[in-house]
Amino acid sequence: MKSYTQWAVATLAAVAPLCAAQTYTNCNPLNETCPADTGLNVWSFSTNFTEGESAFKRWNMTDGAVNSTDLGAQFVISAEGDAPTIQSDFYIFFGYVEVKFRAANGTGIISTSVMESDDLDEIDWEQVSTYDDEIQTNYFGKGNTTSYDRATTVNVTSPEEEFHTYAVNWTSSKLEWFRDGTLVRTLEYADAVDGKNYPQTPMNIRIGIWAGGDPDNSVGTIEWAGGETDYSDGPFIMYLESVKIINYNPADTYTYTDKTGDWTSIKAANSSSTSSKSTNSTSSSSSSSNSTSSSSSSSSSGSVSTSAATGLSASFGSLFAVVGAGLLVSLLQI
Repeated sequence: MKSYTQWAVATLAAVAPLCAAQTYTNCNPLNETCPADTGLNVWSFSTNFTEGESAFKRWNMTDGAVNSTDLGAQFVISAEGDAPTIQSDFYIFFGYVEVKFRAANGTGIISTSVMESDDLDEIDWEQVSTYDDEIQTNYFGKGNTTSYDRATTVNVTSPEEEFHTYAVNWTSSKLEWFRDGTLVRTLEYADAVDGKNYPQTPMNIRIGIWAGGDPDNSVGTIEWAGGETDYSDGPFIMYLESVKIINYNPADTYTYTDKTGDWTSIKAANSSSTSSKSTNSTSSSSSSSNSTSSSSSSSSSGSVSTSAATGLSASFGSLFAVVGAGLLVSLLQI
């Protein structure tokens, strides 16, 4: 296992390739007026990638082809330049995101689950294939790369041979990372430079693999990735079984009302009077207002049947255990 010092020094050089592969913005609302983000207008959404090509309905392939298999979505690196990635076609505004995947094998291959906003707020899980007993957590605020003291390393058993769940619970006050349902890290809003570096704007979800050990990368990047990638040892394959999401502020659109990048400046709006509570194989309807603001809470008054909470628990498994029955029940309330 590499030391934190070795990791921190190498990460300085490693960030650029990751940004180029999976972390970027087409329009930064802190610098210019940008179109509203398309929101997930339901409380919950899940995808089982073992169910065939229809599983990609709400996902765009942004770099390379990704196919459905019995093990889930298959991300393959066979040659230099491969970096297969999928990206949700919607944003969420605070919420819970759980991915279940088996990381890629080999040397220098990075398997990632990234949440990214238009103004470059970012929340990461990154598994470096060279180290088959750990995974990294990280975050960025507004693309600030002036320091590299934000990452942590989390122990995990055989991530390249076994499927594990990696989750993030993201609110306006704190970030929590969970590995297989166990809390492994908490970041309070105030601990991210008094909130300045705290991720707090609407994000989409990007999942994929890239070669940090590519021979054309910088020495620092290759060191961070644990060595050069020998493509003749490939193919290198990551399998994504499922993604489960709760959106704490469901809406049709999210709009930046100023250039502060503060969560209180985000306007969430709905264009219709009804929206579905969940999206997977079944859905149910609930009423919603035509326009909501970021100050709205995900909790509301009313009552929910026990069967509704039980059904969501069955569908979302460890998500229910992590977020808690109380919060999920409040999300179901009308």
